[in-house]
Amino acid sequence: MTLKLHDTMTREKRAFVPADPSRVTMYVCGPTVYNYAHIGNFRPVVVFDVLFRMLRHLYGEDAVVYARNVTDVDDKINKKAFEEGVPIGVITERYLAAYHADAAGLLTLPPSLEPKATEHMGPIIAMIEKLVDNGKAYAAEGHVLFDTQAFPDYGQLSGRDLDDMIAGARVEVAPYKRHPADFVLWKPSKENEPVWDSPFGPGRPGWHIECSAMIDKQLGQTIDIHGGGIDLAFPHHENELAQSRCAHDLPVLANYWLHNGFLDMAGEKMSKSLGNVVIPHELLKTLPGEAIRWALLSAHYRQPLDWTPELLEQSKKALDRLYGALRRAKDVPMDQALEAPAEVIAALEDDLNTPLALSCFFEVSSAVERAVTAGDTAAIAANKARLLEAGALLGFLQADPDAWFEGDASDDLKAQVEDLLMRRIAARTAKDWTAADAIRAELDALGVVVMDGPSGATWRMKD
Repeated sequence: MTLKLHDTMTREKRAFVPADPSRVTMYVCGPTVYNYAHIGNFRPVVVFDVLFRMLRHLYGEDAVVYARNVTDVDDKINKKAFEEGVPIGVITERYLAAYHADAAGLLTLPPSLEPKATEHMGPIIAMIEKLVDNGKAYAAEGHVLFDTQAFPDYGQLSGRDLDDMIAGARVEVAPYKRHPADFVLWKPSKENEPVWDSPFGPGRPGWHIECSAMIDKQLGQTIDIHGGGIDLAFPHHENELAQSRCAHDLPVLANYWLHNGFLDMAGEKMSKSLGNVVIPHELLKTLPGEAIRWALLSAHYRQPLDWTPELLEQSKKALDRLYGALRRAKDVPMDQALEAPAEVIAALEDDLNTPLALSCFFEVSSAVERAVTAGDTAAIAANKARLLEAGALLGFLQADPDAWFEGDASDDLKAQVEDLLMRRIAARTAKDWTAADAIRAELDALGVVVMDGPSGATWRMKD
């Protein structure tokens, strides 16, 4: 089977064929680093991490170049820096470090490249100059704006008509614009804002031109895949496409456009402006990142995902079941030369159908359980390998099973629990059931759940 991806531009699922299989390129819009990112911001991070892993599986780890940018100059960054009385770099480095920590906590691989807007002022200015020179942009009252009427294909990606796209859109209507949809490429900096010299006057770039310039500089004029949240399809990605195509006189910017759906809270889109946000930076203090990742992948990436406490609880229980099978098989060495189960790969090749792929995990874990019960070490080894390879492909099951169940238990608590379990074994061997029950009650008081099995007792911390 061939990898098929739903392309926003064509509104259909298409077989993925990279322009150069030895250098597969993907660009995903990354964070604006002025605060902690909310869980909705991390849905594309996790979704495109799965695609990154899948592309590496198909074409080789060294053949895939994944760029995820950092917007490190922005009105919100400027405002926060002014409020704290510090340079914008202090703000951006603080929250970029937090973003990296949160992304790692959700078991995502770092991208191949992480370009920053402030490090691309030369390419940004050069691209704006090209657009002015070829009549696709114009200067007005200290600004440089893209002329949307000079690009007949404007609106093609989002499916919007130029005359109808203003209502409800995130566009600034200003008297110096030739058309209300025209957007800023360069603007004057306000007092106390960072400023860069340019042929158009001192100022700073607009948001959209940053991504076009970084794609051009880091990946090339045309790329294989451009991804991001569905909220970016218009105006951000529409504007990127227009700028890049006009700057280079090319028919496409990206051969495939992928967009993930919204993450909802009680039926409403999650957003900072609505105040209904969940912050992974806080969530990771009380929950395993793997459970959060499972929750984010539990619905198809293009569909809305309703974020609830019940979803997280179900995700943790699903992983408990899988880690339980691995724990019971921990003493059997794993077969080394196996690939992820074919049904898992087939599900991911069908437009990243992660719900179907995750459901396949349980079939394999059940096979592990049956083999453990039967004492069939060859079957244990084979199915354990298949389960772990499936996990690696989707970013799961890479923790030690004992550590998973022991959670954040301290070394002292672990030692205390192990001592109590040894004493309980001795009491049971001596058929001193009263003492054994007393020890179990002591373990229960410590928040420990004891699980007796054919190979002995194991334990986990209570949820």
